[in-house]
Amino acid sequence: MSASEHYELQLRGRAPPSSESDSSSPGAPTPDEDDDEAFELRDDMPSDLRRGDVLSPDEEELNRRTVRKLDVILLPFLALLFLFNSLDKSNIGSAESAHFTTDAGLDREDVNTAVALFFVFFVTLQPVGAALGRKYGMKRWVPACMALWGLCTTLHIWVHAAWQLYILRITIATLEAGFYPVTVSYLSLFYTRFEFGRRLAIFYGQAAVAGAFGGILSYAVFSRFPGQDAHEIDGPTSPPDRSSWHSWQILFLIEGCTTMCIALTGFFWLPERGKTAWFLTPEQREWAEERIRRDREGEVEEIRSKRSPSPMPAHVDHDDLEASMQSTASAREEARGLLSASQQSQRYPSPHSNDTPQVNDRGLSAHDILSALCSWKVYYLLTFNILSAIPSTAFSIFLPLVLAPLSSTPALANLLTAPPYICAAATLYAFTSWSDRSRDRTKPILVSLVIVLLGFAGTIFLPSQTKASGPDPSSADEGHLAIRYIALCILLSGTFIASPLTVAWLTNNFPAPGKRAIALGVNGWGNVAGVFASMLFSPKYQADGYRHSFVWTALCVLLAFAGFAGFRALIVAENARRRRTLERWTEDEVDAEKRWGRGPLRRGDAGRSRRAEEVVDRAVEWLGSSGGSFERKMAGWIEEWRSKDREGDERVTFVYGL
Repeated sequence: MSASEHYELQLRGRAPPSSESDSSSPGAPTPDEDDDEAFELRDDMPSDLRRGDVLSPDEEELNRRTVRKLDVILLPFLALLFLFNSLDKSNIGSAESAHFTTDAGLDREDVNTAVALFFVFFVTLQPVGAALGRKYGMKRWVPACMALWGLCTTLHIWVHAAWQLYILRITIATLEAGFYPVTVSYLSLFYTRFEFGRRLAIFYGQAAVAGAFGGILSYAVFSRFPGQDAHEIDGPTSPPDRSSWHSWQILFLIEGCTTMCIALTGFFWLPERGKTAWFLTPEQREWAEERIRRDREGEVEEIRSKRSPSPMPAHVDHDDLEASMQSTASAREEARGLLSASQQSQRYPSPHSNDTPQVNDRGLSAHDILSALCSWKVYYLLTFNILSAIPSTAFSIFLPLVLAPLSSTPALANLLTAPPYICAAATLYAFTSWSDRSRDRTKPILVSLVIVLLGFAGTIFLPSQTKASGPDPSSADEGHLAIRYIALCILLSGTFIASPLTVAWLTNNFPAPGKRAIALGVNGWGNVAGVFASMLFSPKYQADGYRHSFVWTALCVLLAFAGFAGFRALIVAENARRRRTLERWTEDEVDAEKRWGRGPLRRGDAGRSRRAEEVVDRAVEWLGSSGGSFERKMAGWIEEWRSKDREGDERVTFVYGL
């Protein structure tokens, strides 16, 4: 049992349990069970049994059938959306391996410029896309954007000037911004926290699958439609011959039209929520939302019987009770380091409401936005997520060009991209499963970055192409190339792990869905790694097999390793500070903090930085004195946010998972 789990058990055990409460609560442990093992969870137990709730045989069968339908009908379609999202982002690299710029009359640097522009707009608009997706809902927002970016992909077949390429890539970036956080938030509406981790791996794994699928598709297209001998044209100054279609045009046409067809299907396929899922029976629709509510709220009685707090004051109303229940469940599951798929903040409606935020993918407040934007953890993770994501974003676009010296044709170069991505997908699923079982996100991230560094060592110190020298130049160099290719497979195996586990940590430790959506949107700025990748893998470094690019990318990964190790240490220290703060409080003060976020928190205590609050004070003072209506409104929002009760991870009783 981790230190954070042990601490939370101590916190809940500050008041000795009464025998009456132990005997009257169905899920309460007996005194003999009052140890760490009584709270350990097992992966082979249904999620409701892990909470102490026993499902009836009918409910178990209903739950099994409901989850099976979600896994067979909803999850594969969402994975398909992300697959083509990744394809349309990276297909320009495959096209360039088939001499796209030469045939279109462009300069080779234009592709790198287009990639950089794509990621600049993609990154900048991530929070905006996440907020709009949250406002309008997944069912409307994502299919509409997807149909439009599929159209833009198709329009690449008529590109014959650099400005046309830039406009198309910027438009696709604008439409794709927010896709990932919106879809992840939507997915969490259908799966409990114990089911969510592996489903997220299947979903995010499509980024790696897209690399393999894109390589195989490009091989098939370039073999079936070889087009003209564009590789014999000497440089971009030669006039392009448009008397027939080129292979890269066929590739853009197939991928763009397929994306539009899938997007149009999404309007009819995707339900707004469990209660409107067309593929579920009426009974299963009710259960699809009920099981999510139980997963978020069902631990309270067990916790109360264990901790046996003092009686609740008579003036506490039902809404406060609901908030208390949610906060207590949140603190417990976060202490275990579990993934919280869609927990809530204080704004809870009546349990009889048909539109609870826990099962609805719409709704956002100013408090959500400010709370997310003022969290240092968001920006810390963003910084090192950028560094760790440079290899994955670089190779998703430029891997066919990196492998070009190992092959004689563009078709073969794209086929060679499939095995590294297959290794990446398999390793990603294995590591996310390990992360779920160990309830630890940062440790698998650190191990994956070590794997990436080992792969870089092989690619840097081995030759990248054969040399025409010596009595038998091919035999030794071909052996080195084979080892270098294996090193690339090892490198790719670790590149796709840090990003989804960073998302998992944020989802796990930001219970409020609105704040979580904004935090995921800000974390999407990690795609700025694509801008650095476009500069690092410039055509001027192609002559030496991109060895210069590999060296600098490896240094970025090394910095990311140090950053994630430091983040783990900071979270452990933060939990320790919170423990020391709570030890100074009375039982009633701890209970008030856990229930309503109203503990006697002072500046300098855990969760309140003197320097941060001084900065906020100056900002409010400056906004209030600037005279503009918008500035005064902003100052009012900040004051309202500071005066509200603490929510979710802001509460000192909240224990961060690793």
